Amino acid sequence: MIIPRLTLIGGPTVLIEIAGFRLLTDPTFDAPGEYKLPHVTLTKTSMPALRIDDLGAVDAVLLSHDQHSDNLDDAGRDFLPRAGRVLTTEVGARRLGGNAEGLAPWQSVELTSADGRRLRITATPARHGPAGIEPFAGDVVGFMLEIEGMRPLYVTGDTVWYDGVAEVARRFKAGVIVLFAGSAQTRGPFNLTMNVNDAIETAHAFPQAAIVPVHCDGWAHFTQNGDDVVRSFKALGIERRLRLLEPGVPTTIEPIGAVANPA
Repeated sequence: MIIPRLTLIGGPTVLIEIAGFRLLTDPTFDAPGEYKLPHVTLTKTSMPALRIDDLGAVDAVLLSHDQHSDNLDDAGRDFLPRAGRVLTTEVGARRLGGNAEGLAPWQSVELTSADGRRLRITATPARHGPAGIEPFAGDVVGFMLEIEGMRPLYVTGDTVWYDGVAEVARRFKAGVIVLFAGSAQTRGPFNLTMNVNDAIETAHAFPQAAIVPVHCDGWAHFTQNGDDVVRSFKALGIERRLRLLEPGVPTTIEPIGAVANPA
């Protein structure tokens, strides 16, 4: 059985290692500071756990979207040409150019290793806030990773719980979910990413999946953090579903009922 190994670098940035493949989600490597976007200023509050120079080769970047600095900062943007491939939204690929490839929801590509293993990556729908937010927040995608010998691994990207995520659950029996949480708020009193209720809905929709919360610390616009996720899951008696990552520590994410072990 193939067991993925995850290393949290900070925010939404996770190194995912699966059977020799090395994938990086939403690259953010800048030091703390401010980012002025057209309608809001985002403030980063913590350092990344790894430097880019310590990262090593990456087969593909899984970029949920390119338009927000908490998912692609300056150093992360500079890193993209060094990755084997950059998979993102269709409009994001047009903006980025270079080695960026745009995927529509449900579109798939494959990576092939030197020993012939195939890793299938499918773009999944995501909505970066409530219905109607799309013209303001822009397009976002998540990713489903499939390889023989492993239950699928789902990276939600920046999304809330909505019927698109429910459809992902109907199509895939994921074993691990890298869940972007934090209940981000910038434009008003509504969430742009999953809050604890959304995380619980997702956990129930994928009843056999280990839940790995990320993107809930390190930025000032998060209104909830990892402790909130833990408390909420404990209140419902489902805390065994959680797999918490210590920044910078490679951790194997084993099936539910086992303990996540540093490796």
